[in-house]
Amino acid sequence: MAKLTVRDLNVHGKRVFMRVDYNVPMEEKDGQMVITDATRIVETLPTLRLLIEQGAKLILTAHLGRPKGKREPSMSLRPVAAKLAELLGCPVAFADDCIGEKVEQTVSIMKPGDVLLLENVRYYNEEEANDPAFAEKLAKVADIYVNDAFGAAHRAHASTEGVARVVAKRGGQCAAGLLMERELKFLGDELEKPARPFVVILGGAKVSDKIQVIDRLLEKADALLIGGAMAYTFRLAQGFKTGKSLVEADKTDTAKLALAKAKQRGVKFLLPTDDVVAVPVKTDKLDKKGKPVIEYQNLRVSSDMNCPDDAAGLDIGPETVKAYCDEVAKAKTILWNGPMGLFEDKRFAEGTFAVARAVAEVTQKSGAKSIIGGGDSVKALNKAKLGDKVTFMSTGGGASLEFLEGRVLPGVAALSDK
Repeated sequence: MAKLTVRDLNVHGKRVFMRVDYNVPMEEKDGQMVITDATRIVETLPTLRLLIEQGAKLILTAHLGRPKGKREPSMSLRPVAAKLAELLGCPVAFADDCIGEKVEQTVSIMKPGDVLLLENVRYYNEEEANDPAFAEKLAKVADIYVNDAFGAAHRAHASTEGVARVVAKRGGQCAAGLLMERELKFLGDELEKPARPFVVILGGAKVSDKIQVIDRLLEKADALLIGGAMAYTFRLAQGFKTGKSLVEADKTDTAKLALAKAKQRGVKFLLPTDDVVAVPVKTDKLDKKGKPVIEYQNLRVSSDMNCPDDAAGLDIGPETVKAYCDEVAKAKTILWNGPMGLFEDKRFAEGTFAVARAVAEVTQKSGAKSIIGGGDSVKALNKAKLGDKVTFMSTGGGASLEFLEGRVLPGVAALSDK
């Protein structure tokens, strides 16, 4: 069902309450919280500019981190307001709360084209509980509701679903922003009837995270290329040894069913035929979470389907890279979700970067449509400086996966139908 978008609205002089995804990474520098990556803010600029040009009174709401209902100063959205003003080239007012009289007074003196960012909505536990009374309080300053936060659309929270319900009940419109519209187009419509061959690349650590996606995509894909630690759960299901690789031993039956379904449907299901392996060694150092830091020694390429007993598979090997890149080169539609290895460590990044280069090349040279399903795949493409060489990069991690699984996202379902 097509959803109403900001293009369909008459917003002049109206109070437009817009949910954005400004959950941006920050770090402390000289006692100040500084944004280290403003991508999520930049992604909302087209919607904001359109609404400002049309004379909306724009009230933005977002969450940052997990303050668990406390006013955590390091999770304030104040630095985001400053960054947004810089990017928009116009003033952005900041309210140090998201509900209450002060907010209502600030909104009452807004003029068409004004922008106000509210404080972190998760300073209240009622946000994640989708508390109806809290949603009513948020909606006090809303004539129209817009959701441009696809990355939070899989959660039924007060600001993503509750407010929309209140506004709709009053006869107000609830619309998708331009970013949300693009997400629904590329992850939905484009994959409904993909140009063929349709190649799906799936990586990451766990089969359990992706099994619903695998199951659904086996109905549509021509080829499925598996990388990352989840490949070892499939290897284990085929009876091979996996050494010290990360595996989900309790998911081998699930993996067997996926392999059988691929065979039955005539889908090419490619698993790595060689790996970059190394011996994991625990050190006395602790990481940020207080866990021992693992160092990897004795790096080598192994062409044996049985992983050495003392080693873990940490990236796809050169033979697999070639096979996967050859498959990508034939594609007309590509969906990629999840890295091929532990790409954060450059010694195990080549598989992921080689696939990234292949995806970018077939997009640029052959006009293939390449859709990157959020999370680490987006990070990897940006790290390889290829983010602008693909058709679309999703801003949602968990939301992208749930949408690809065919689930109804509460934040999308709450929007008005056209």
